[in-house]
Amino acid sequence: MEEDAAPSPGPVFDLESLQAATVGAGLVTGPFHRLRERNQPFEKLFDFWRVGQEAGVALAGPALRPVLRALDLAGTERSTVLVDVPGSRSEGAAHHACVVTCVPVRIWCGRATLLLAARITTRVLGAGGGVREEAHDAPANAVRRYEALLSAIPHVVWLMDRDGSVSALVGRFGQDSGGLWNPDGNGSWMDAVHPKDRAWFESRWQDTARGRSLLDAEIRVRAADDTGGYRHVKIIAVPVLRDGELVEWIGTVSDAEEQWHRQMRERLLARVAAEPVAGDLAELFAGTASAVVPDLVDAFAVFQLQSGGPAGRDPGSGLHLTSRVRIARSPNLPPIAPLAGDFVLGPLAEQAIEQRRARVIRFPVGRPPDGLLSGPTRAWLARAQGTSLTLLPIVVDERTVALAAAATCQGNPPPSDADIELLQEVLHRAQGPVSRTLELQNVRDTALALQRSFLTAPPQVDGAELAAVYQPASSRAEIGGDWYDATACRDGSLTLTIGDVAGHDLNAATAMSKVSNMLRGFAYDNPTSPARTLSRLDQVTQGLDTSPYVTILHAVLTPTGNGGRDVVLSNAGHLPPLLIPAGHGVPRYLTAVDGPDLPLCVAPGAQRGEWHEQLGPGDTLLLYTDGLVEVPGQDIGDGLGRLATRAADLTSQGLPLATLIKELLTLPGERRDDIAIIGLRVTANSPCTERTSGVHQ
Repeated sequence: MEEDAAPSPGPVFDLESLQAATVGAGLVTGPFHRLRERNQPFEKLFDFWRVGQEAGVALAGPALRPVLRALDLAGTERSTVLVDVPGSRSEGAAHHACVVTCVPVRIWCGRATLLLAARITTRVLGAGGGVREEAHDAPANAVRRYEALLSAIPHVVWLMDRDGSVSALVGRFGQDSGGLWNPDGNGSWMDAVHPKDRAWFESRWQDTARGRSLLDAEIRVRAADDTGGYRHVKIIAVPVLRDGELVEWIGTVSDAEEQWHRQMRERLLARVAAEPVAGDLAELFAGTASAVVPDLVDAFAVFQLQSGGPAGRDPGSGLHLTSRVRIARSPNLPPIAPLAGDFVLGPLAEQAIEQRRARVIRFPVGRPPDGLLSGPTRAWLARAQGTSLTLLPIVVDERTVALAAAATCQGNPPPSDADIELLQEVLHRAQGPVSRTLELQNVRDTALALQRSFLTAPPQVDGAELAAVYQPASSRAEIGGDWYDATACRDGSLTLTIGDVAGHDLNAATAMSKVSNMLRGFAYDNPTSPARTLSRLDQVTQGLDTSPYVTILHAVLTPTGNGGRDVVLSNAGHLPPLLIPAGHGVPRYLTAVDGPDLPLCVAPGAQRGEWHEQLGPGDTLLLYTDGLVEVPGQDIGDGLGRLATRAADLTSQGLPLATLIKELLTLPGERRDDIAIIGLRVTANSPCTERTSGVHQ
């Protein structure tokens, strides 16, 4: 609501009906908390705060600063503070200790804040300038009236002396505070704080005790019942100091369990919604795993079942998992080893998968039960000082496709029933994304299998060393149309090809197989001119509508009398090949005078040219696709520079060609496309001493 220029005439809220005899009540409005109305007790207690005056002006000074903070918080929630209110010297009072609560309310003109103030004690100036502290006349009556006013407020106002003895001023522990542990029982109240919150909260507590700052924190506190569960509560505490020494504490405790679960639920569901589809389950559950650890559990892992789910049973040995797809764990927990080839699930996991419902076991610290879990699982829980294990099946189309496992460790309490229900809801909401991800993963696997079936090992050639590698894209489920090929022709020549069909799906892989097969046949039939071969391929692919766009670099290599190779190249819109001279020569990219020709399938009848190069003994020729040098957000020229520098460095180390090519895959930068590389090195001896296969990463 907008700040008023001046107080409106006449009352806007009837305060005289609110226990005017003892409890003060004032109404403030606007962002600067201008006092609009007050009753007589409030006027007597805050006689320095005039109607129409802003709180920041009237409540100046550190003693009243907590009231200003409480007013700022009151826009969204109730807040209570203990303050020393300056008294009137004519009454002989140094100051009053008051409990002030700020409550958001609505009035006829919009939002406002109601201040309720009760005087607890009064410090009186005695003879000789001494100060004595008196309990207010009938403080119990004041508290009872104050408690009556706040009976609808679900929080406890409490006092604690320096020895830790706690008593409630308003409300009752164990009821108004959400069923919390009762401080009147045995044990220190700090022992009731959740182990994960105890260290940082105690540090915050001590920091507050050393100054005059307000402690405002949300922690988990043990419940009053015998279940061993915990609830989230909001604690506001202020130290009461006398002559710089801590005398006591006053504060409030309010239940925050529902609010915390609501916020956690919104955060987890947002993570699921943010990944409607992913490249694999590991990518899909990355956000969920990091969100639940360590707030809900200490370790969270998702395991994918073998194809066919529960039906894929090995009689007598239980159900099997294919892989661990995602894991998150708290610091200082032992690592979770990869699944062994003979890993078999325990009976509890089999029940969760077959019955498609959550299974939970709770046990003493570091002592998981026998007979329910697999050997590796039980051993890890013992090392991690586990206290519980929750197994949650991930079901798609009435079939369990994965299993989530959540554990509490290091002696921490097990999750509550509400925590487990929250995890179940999140995994249920993930059914759609999981289904789409698995479908996309199946398409990707099919495309990979098809693509690799056409990436045959380079042939063995006298006087040359050949090597090739293909690495699929790591982002999402993208499979491109990249390929390499090497063909030994009947006239003794060798063809090298690198190509890229537009697209990142099964269609691209299918088109790649058609184009590469046609090119191999044309090249073998007439290997003398790579330009004519590409022209013929361009004509056929356009006529058959095989692919919308293809880049190809095609080379024909013929032995020379000095042990080298004559190379004829034709480039249809592809990146230039890299020549690395023997010894410590400077690498250079090979290009035609007029640059590359147009890609295939873009212009009918496009003219194609070719040019000649020479390779000497020890020279290396590399053909590659753009995934090796393209980095998002960077100029491709930078990538080409890095490739040349890295290739020269690896060549100078005398590495075999196959090793050199695999090392090129480690070039720095984020890569989102698949990569194909094929290389040839002219050897000094003939025949070649090494035959290298295509490597699939």
